[in-house]
Amino acid sequence: MKHKSIGILLFLCFSLLSAADNPEQTCFQTAGGWRPELDLRSDVAIVYGVNRSFAERAQSWRERGYGIHLMTGVAWGGYQDYLDGRFDGKKHWDEGQVQRNGEMIMHGVNVPYMVPTQTYVDYLKSLVKTAIDAGVTAIHLEEPEFWNRGGYSEGFKREWQAYYGEPWQAQHESPEATYRSAKLKYHLYFRALKDIFQFAKDYSESKGDRVRCYVPTHTLINYSAWQIVSPESSLSNLPGMDGYIGQVWTGTARTPVIYEGVEKERTFENAFLEYGSMRSMTRPTGRRVYFLTDPIEDNPDHTWEDYKKNYEATFTAQLMYPDIFHYEVMPWPSRIFLGSYMVEGATERQKIPPDYATEILTLINTLNDMRQEEHSISGVAGIGVLLSDTMMFQRFPTHGEEDRLMSNFYGMALPFLKHGIPIQLVQMENLPFPDTLKDIRVLIMSYANMKPLNPAYHEAIAKWVKAGGALLYLGRDEDPYQTIREWWNQDGNKYNAPSDHLFELLGLPADVEKQTGRIEKGFVTLLRKNPKEIALQKGGGEELRGTARNLLQLLNLEKEWRESNVLHVRRGPYDIVAVLDESMSAEPYRISGPVVDLFDPELPVLPEKIMQPGERHFLLSLNRWNKESPCVLASAARVSDEQRDDHSYSFTLKGPAETWGVARILLPAKPQKMDVTGPAHGEIGLATGWDDQTNTLLIRFRNNPDGVRLSIDFSKPR
Repeated sequence: MKHKSIGILLFLCFSLLSAADNPEQTCFQTAGGWRPELDLRSDVAIVYGVNRSFAERAQSWRERGYGIHLMTGVAWGGYQDYLDGRFDGKKHWDEGQVQRNGEMIMHGVNVPYMVPTQTYVDYLKSLVKTAIDAGVTAIHLEEPEFWNRGGYSEGFKREWQAYYGEPWQAQHESPEATYRSAKLKYHLYFRALKDIFQFAKDYSESKGDRVRCYVPTHTLINYSAWQIVSPESSLSNLPGMDGYIGQVWTGTARTPVIYEGVEKERTFENAFLEYGSMRSMTRPTGRRVYFLTDPIEDNPDHTWEDYKKNYEATFTAQLMYPDIFHYEVMPWPSRIFLGSYMVEGATERQKIPPDYATEILTLINTLNDMRQEEHSISGVAGIGVLLSDTMMFQRFPTHGEEDRLMSNFYGMALPFLKHGIPIQLVQMENLPFPDTLKDIRVLIMSYANMKPLNPAYHEAIAKWVKAGGALLYLGRDEDPYQTIREWWNQDGNKYNAPSDHLFELLGLPADVEKQTGRIEKGFVTLLRKNPKEIALQKGGGEELRGTARNLLQLLNLEKEWRESNVLHVRRGPYDIVAVLDESMSAEPYRISGPVVDLFDPELPVLPEKIMQPGERHFLLSLNRWNKESPCVLASAARVSDEQRDDHSYSFTLKGPAETWGVARILLPAKPQKMDVTGPAHGEIGLATGWDDQTNTLLIRFRNNPDGVRLSIDFSKPR
């Protein structure tokens, strides 16, 4: 154990040093080369897909000042060279993921989801080598996904025999076969990424540099809901792994969930939990995570109004984690700024409304300012819900144990979140890291929807409880996965359920029923009901919240308990607010001004902002703005080349062509003169407005990727 602790410390030190050496904060992914309408001015362009044009596409972005990364699919892609035998002389169609009826699971025409065999991994290494030769500084292997309903191909059967040392079992035949099938899928993509990342590190170092390696991935919550297996948190243990992109957007977050018996979309709440699960995977490991949002989604059949509403919900949710300040500002800008979608009341698809384009550009430029040292969040702190990668293992087939819409998870989380309590998610697989439970006072867990992969997790929980933590365990422990062949009933262990091992470490009998008891300096409460029973029942969250409050009382922390219909985060001068519906109150929420409304493309200065239940808002408080004047407060273009003196302020604004830019500028005094310069071929179209109360200037202009230069003279005439 001592050597393991030293290894973890070295691992953390390396991870933190690696993050400190890499200042890239914002990025986007694109399949094409540079074009003026897509020049977002983020730090990095992640160029997608390796083919003959990759080096040319990458160079076109590099010439415009971008850092260059590669992204390509690890589970699927346009890999016909491999499938049809041009890579090694052998066809590999038998390595696609196959479902029970014999059909291959496809991502598109002639694009199957793959079983990651060693030969397939060697093929992906060849793509990585090409990208490194083209000068990329980071590799993103996207979406290591193995569908739960897959697992019937000849390639998978061979991997089963090699991994388990016994003949393949059809996963539909028993809960144990389902669990073991998912566990193998989990292992296969872990093995693939480990091998490819090590190759990337070794090969890049041989050329005099060391590329970084990331995994863009949906969240554990979404993969569990959509019945997909992915290695998720286990990747944090890879020495060659630098971090993740947390792929959360409208398409994942709008997945319906059940709360108090009502099934519907709850985009903000779901996004808050999804981002929280990505944070929980990386926080104790020192790995970096980029949070992603998308101003539209993969489904092209919604309206611009729908996209905007849900984008604001997910954008608000991602900002509620102040210790995360790296972002993928959007995927596929071409489909946003060049695509056409429906508008309410219209009969034909239309390009992006100009005001929405301006709002998006304003928001993505604020992300460059989200590394704020001073921050706070409303609500009682330290209420955590434990989750595990094995949530993905029990989703399909169900073997009669139905858990509609992940209610065994949401039944533990939503009753707190809906009452303004910023529930923290805790990744079970990270429990060996010393700081995983550092800020948790009450930990809520259940084995109704997941199982522990390692008994060491129980040792960490028991140690935490005995040192003063409070554990709330829910569950009847009667689902069919409790008795599968696993460590708790193998190699001398004879526990009927994994929780029996935990209870033994806590000094509790295995058949203990509902009770609350002291365990050294801490406390344990058992509720013998599954969390889904809470989700499916009107008012089901009352007992859960009450039990958590009682545990805080036992810890002498009852005064910290507070419930409301608001989540309010402050990040420096920024206010991020969600007023919750389905909550304890329907009261509006007020923030005193002056504030700049960042969800409004006109960037108005308001004396007060009144917010109703179901609304989300992003505001800039001028009373807390502490940067020097003059400066740009907010802008739909990226600001650079600033110059200041006692009587003037000048700067350059760069943004994508065919969009309108807007900026609100703080000045010492009303401007007396302004000079605007830009490309000779481009119309600038400047308009201005002055606010006497806040000494701020609003300008509106045509964006240009080559830059608009504005010089403001605010000196008094002599």
